[in-house]
Amino acid sequence: MSTPQHLAAEAADRLGELTGVDKHDVALVLGSGWLPAVDALGTSTAEVSTADLPGFAAPAVAGHAGKVRSVRAGEQNLLVFLGRTHLYEGDGVRSVVHGVRTAAAAGCRVAVLTNGCGGLNPAWAPGTAVLIRDHINLTGESPIEGAHFVDLTDLYSSRLRGLCREVDPALDEGVYVQFPGPHYETPAEIGMVRAIGGDLVGMSTTLEAIAAREAGLEVLGISLVTNHAAGTTGEPLDHDEVLETGRAAATRMGALLGAIVPRI
Repeated sequence: MSTPQHLAAEAADRLGELTGVDKHDVALVLGSGWLPAVDALGTSTAEVSTADLPGFAAPAVAGHAGKVRSVRAGEQNLLVFLGRTHLYEGDGVRSVVHGVRTAAAAGCRVAVLTNGCGGLNPAWAPGTAVLIRDHINLTGESPIEGAHFVDLTDLYSSRLRGLCREVDPALDEGVYVQFPGPHYETPAEIGMVRAIGGDLVGMSTTLEAIAAREAGLEVLGISLVTNHAAGTTGEPLDHDEVLETGRAAATRMGALLGAIVPRI
């Protein structure tokens, strides 16, 4: 029976054939609102549909393109996932983390995970980028199968967060909390998030981060606050607002990633 790692190796081999790049260095997963930032990363050398790679589920969410782009940035080859698979799509945890496992099999040593999320700090207006310092996984799931115990003490690399603050000293950081979705959180649930120490809330990232650490990758997490969390302003939540906030912040987010990645 094929393991998730074997399937990731097959996808990485096929990716190498389709892109003409034998080894990639840094993987970036672009979440909701981040797609317009990709053009600032470097020169695109190839773009592949995930449908052409073993193990990938078809994209099911607006703002997630189902493409993988190979980008040359200085001396580095970047592997950029234009979107991701979410747990709520129903394809299982293996599908959610298949991208980061493929990136590891393709030679990447760092995973940069981005997302669009709700912010609990009123000082974080929509369009604010926040570094993920730690996370709380409320999905009830783990990508690790079997008795394989993985240390998550410094899951979100303090080294990489330090590099980010060299680029932009104003960057704040916080604890990201993942719910399963696809419904948004209730105001009472946001109250719980605040009580347990959460600052950011969304429906992605934590499972990918765990799988990346299991595969030996260094992890950087960056959230784009696309809306104030439920109940904090009295306004309803809307996925179109998430995407529009991303479009408005695209140039800034692209410049941020474009400045950070070469330092990695």
